[in-house]
Amino acid sequence: MCIRTCTGEGVENAEEFISEKVEDSQLVGTFEDSPMEPVIAAEIFSTKSEGIMQCPFQAQRKTFKAKDKFIKKYEDIMQKDREIFQGGSDGPTDVLGKTVSSFRNVCRIISYYCNINEKSPLFKIMFATSQPAHVIMVAVVLYILSIINPSASKTQISNSSHSKVTSFIYLTSFILHFGAQIWMTFVSGLSLYFALPRHTFNDVQRVLFPRYFTINACLSFITLVIFVKHHPFHTWDTEIATQVSGMSVALILELLIRLYFTPPLLRLIAEKKGIEQAAGVGSETGYQSMGALKDCPHYLIIHRAFRKTHGCIAMGNIITMACSVIHLCYLSNKFCALI
Repeated sequence: MCIRTCTGEGVENAEEFISEKVEDSQLVGTFEDSPMEPVIAAEIFSTKSEGIMQCPFQAQRKTFKAKDKFIKKYEDIMQKDREIFQGGSDGPTDVLGKTVSSFRNVCRIISYYCNINEKSPLFKIMFATSQPAHVIMVAVVLYILSIINPSASKTQISNSSHSKVTSFIYLTSFILHFGAQIWMTFVSGLSLYFALPRHTFNDVQRVLFPRYFTINACLSFITLVIFVKHHPFHTWDTEIATQVSGMSVALILELLIRLYFTPPLLRLIAEKKGIEQAAGVGSETGYQSMGALKDCPHYLIIHRAFRKTHGCIAMGNIITMACSVIHLCYLSNKFCALI
């Protein structure tokens, strides 16, 4: 646990106090029912002056008071955070979150009127796993396969002229995509991290992350669709196949990050920030200091999960940037040939 009991040294009759020591599990309790509930890292010090040691039961009462005060402060912080980032108690403002909530309500209504057992395997397969995120991912993958797969109608169109409008949209979408990647990764992220307090920087990232990957996924989709339209399958060579593969990988990675990695990252940021604010840490700029939470196992678990999720997102973002650079080299070679 996060509460450590220190016994005094050089105290008379210390064995009597040690024999009366309460087990740690009885002293601080367990939190099996609420695994995400934070616990304060409080210290109980013994007084060595004049050979007087603090009574263990008094220390126990003080420990519970400190823990309850910390938990109450944490709950107040989390409530304010939900009101700020979710617009009060009306539910999440994210379109995907609203869609998921509506889908669950429809499933409950159907199961109620059709007398379907919600705990049955059939119900879980039909409804619990059919979330909008999965539907979006499957639809995009199927569409990519459909536009790549050659057909008779595509093979007949060989020397069709490119539309100026679609070419303009294609070039604009790629430029915006690559520019957003450079700005978010190397300019905005680094500048704000070294200029703002850490909690303020986390609040900014919680707003920018979903929008950043949503916009990037949409721009990647537009770029890929127009590029494949201008280059039918029967005209592909190694160079064109490499470009289509790179853009497809970038699109799938950005969708995976937006749909499956960003929501848990935002929850971990909120939990981590709430615990740190309740413990009085997190106001440093340009670095991280855990302070009193460095010995708290619960906080360390959340911190490791945050670092792992954030690392996966950063790695995916670097891969998508590499795909964009490959396509940029392709476009630069084409422009050099025209010049």
